[in-house]
Amino acid sequence: MRPSPVVSAIGTGALAFGLALSVTPGATAATVPAEPSPQGEAATMQEALERDFGLTPFEAEDLLDAQHEASGLDETAAEAAGDAYGGSVFDTDTMELTVLVTDSSAAGAVEAAGAEAEVVSHGTEGLDTIIDELDAVGAQPGVVGWYPDVANDTVVIEATDTAGAEDLIETAGVDSSAVQVEETDQTPQLYADIIGGDAYYMGGGRCSVGFAATDSSGNDGFVTAGHCGTVGTSAESSDRTGSGTFAESVFPGNDAAFVRATSNWTVTNLVNMYNSGGTQAVGGSSQAPIGSAVCRSGSTTGWHCGTIQARGQSVSYPQGTVNDMTRTDVCAEPGDSGGSFISGDQAQGMTSGGSGNCTWGGTTYYQEINPALSSWNLSLVTS
Repeated sequence: MRPSPVVSAIGTGALAFGLALSVTPGATAATVPAEPSPQGEAATMQEALERDFGLTPFEAEDLLDAQHEASGLDETAAEAAGDAYGGSVFDTDTMELTVLVTDSSAAGAVEAAGAEAEVVSHGTEGLDTIIDELDAVGAQPGVVGWYPDVANDTVVIEATDTAGAEDLIETAGVDSSAVQVEETDQTPQLYADIIGGDAYYMGGGRCSVGFAATDSSGNDGFVTAGHCGTVGTSAESSDRTGSGTFAESVFPGNDAAFVRATSNWTVTNLVNMYNSGGTQAVGGSSQAPIGSAVCRSGSTTGWHCGTIQARGQSVSYPQGTVNDMTRTDVCAEPGDSGGSFISGDQAQGMTSGGSGNCTWGGTTYYQEINPALSSWNLSLVTS
């Protein structure tokens, strides 16, 4: 079988939205618009303050002005405090800046600079030392996190079980009087996981995650369809908390891309099984033989299965021809583009396009994953 290289050059005429459904000349591409903007969306920071802080336009404007002034004042006051500088706190209610000092003799200089002064025992340097000592021990059962509370000159340990917090304090050997334990019933969770088949958004359209992967520099991300975005296109997770950027993309010729996560998106070795319930773990990317059963996950139609019918097919989309596609009888619809094809626990490829729908069936093609991993020096996440 001829090779199917995926190169990092960007193809022209890339389709930026959804799944290209037709492989016949003259057919048009189906597009999937992004979800409507939520009600109350703020276009500016001032509007966001009005919405989230419950402020009037005048109050929001005053707060922004006060923060801007405090930013400049903080630098001057910190310099005046010298080695006694212990941190700064801005109060959004009073709109005043307080500079903390660890030596009372520095308070006068801070106040002369125009800021309020408060004498503390530890300050940022002392609190950071405690944090470092806790970090060296690491998490204990029932402890969900710890942080320096500069305003109260203490380190806060949040725990669902105070016994775990006490064990952490004792093991770290820190001064217990400098630590405050707060009991909580909330446990932190990552904002967004990279799970195959989940939706992501790029400007005016929606596609689906293929498989989580990391690049040669250790950056997390995922492979998907190249027609979903060109290099530099921004991407957001389905809940809008995770973000990323298309770091590699090629279409036409091939149809593959790598989206590098930039914030709040964490890799997993999972594929969403939607209507079947739960997730499928990915164990590798060994190519399944033709005729093998294969399943596809996508954000429009969910989880559907069929068989691998052929490899090495060229498909002529209105937006350009792609080569070396794998042909299946699994159905798909707009928005499923980029989603996972998996056989057993072995990743096979990313949905490209096809014909038909999940009401009466059809043909769907996918881009093989291994050439993309090899060409861009990516590592598939399997654990």
